Amino acid sequence: MRTHAASGKAFPATTKKLRCAVYTRKSTDEGLDKEFNTLDAQREACEAYVASQRAEGWVLVRDRYDDGGFSGGTLERPALKRLLADIEADLIDVIVVYKIDRLSRSLMDFAKLVETFEAHRVTFVSVTQSFNTTTSMGRLTLNILLSFAQFEREVIGERIRDKVAASKARGMWMGGKVPLGYDVRDRKLVVNAPEAARVRRVFELFIETGASVETVRRLQAEGVTAKSGRPLDKGDVYKILNLRTFIGDVTHKGNVYRGEHEAVVSRDLWDRAHAILRISPRKRAAQNRQHAPALLKGLIFGVDGRALSPTHCVKKGRLYRYYVAQRVLKGDADGDNGIVRRVSAAEIEGAVIGQVRALLRQPEIAVGSWLAARREAPDLAEADVRDALHRLEPLWKELFPAEQARIVHALVERVVIGPDGADIRMRVEGLAGLVKDLGAMAPAARRAA
Repeated sequence: MRTHAASGKAFPATTKKLRCAVYTRKSTDEGLDKEFNTLDAQREACEAYVASQRAEGWVLVRDRYDDGGFSGGTLERPALKRLLADIEADLIDVIVVYKIDRLSRSLMDFAKLVETFEAHRVTFVSVTQSFNTTTSMGRLTLNILLSFAQFEREVIGERIRDKVAASKARGMWMGGKVPLGYDVRDRKLVVNAPEAARVRRVFELFIETGASVETVRRLQAEGVTAKSGRPLDKGDVYKILNLRTFIGDVTHKGNVYRGEHEAVVSRDLWDRAHAILRISPRKRAAQNRQHAPALLKGLIFGVDGRALSPTHCVKKGRLYRYYVAQRVLKGDADGDNGIVRRVSAAEIEGAVIGQVRALLRQPEIAVGSWLAARREAPDLAEADVRDALHRLEPLWKELFPAEQARIVHALVERVVIGPDGADIRMRVEGLAGLVKDLGAMAPAARRAA
């Protein structure tokens, strides 16, 4: 019996074959398309070393283990995974690399690899750094070399981070996902005019509505989409409203710098939107409801057939809303002829909403809505329609005023106010459209809460 100096394995005088696998790696894919690249150079040196050990029984395995464009700071490399799988299958005796850091730049990762090697009695050899991992001196040398490799990697990382910070301080765009409103030319952001108009529309609608859910609904109704073409959602709206790129800035670790690119949103538009964003969503929703538009505008009439107009007054800091007859507005307060001069908006709107809710709870209404909705959706189940209509009850208070007004105008044809009360005429044919709307509004309203 004799012992092989490199592998530490014992075999008889008749030389035992040692299956050698060459592993190569390059951190970037630059230059890999060349006829003879860095991986080829590493493999040539390793194969020459294996050939020099032919007398000791060293033979190359057929498989190639080449990782081009993969960092040594991770073990998530396809060729390395194949190599480890073959080691565990006892198909390899010796691993040959050009330098140690080709296998790993992380001391902890390499320690894991060495454990696997030892468990399967596999020797690790570097052709430019002669040592044997089966000896204590070889392990010491290995740890020293790996420490320097890891130090070099950390220094490179620091240099890259410093370069990014310095570049951003100069206002340069350093890559990443290209935001809506811009394209990239010569590694710089340039304005995409049609997309920039979409970005400004998001700001305008948010300032107008003061609510993200209503903004999303209006954007989707107008067909405003993200860069990929999909409809914008609530998360997209908040990202757009908070991305300083749109006002020509570049940010880095809490610092803001003037960018090289052109702004697509004016500073005034940005400031107005962020004045609203500084108010909590719940407080904004409460303010929106407090300043609710007249729910029955265009629907409420007197017995003379003339519309009542919405108005309001403030007493001791409290807002009071009314619907007032045209006669009163024109100063003819003495004539009545059964005309109701003024009615509380809260009372009449509450009565109409109560009537709408009662209507939606009636079983025959659910069946009629189902039959009407099936014309556009033949697969729609009656139970789905019933559930959608019942969903309005808990959902109503969470809806924004514009949504409430839209539902009321879809279901109420006319409200006539007289001395004996109100005559509320419903528009049952509007229920089919409401069924589809309710299915979409429920999750949106919950997100707004």
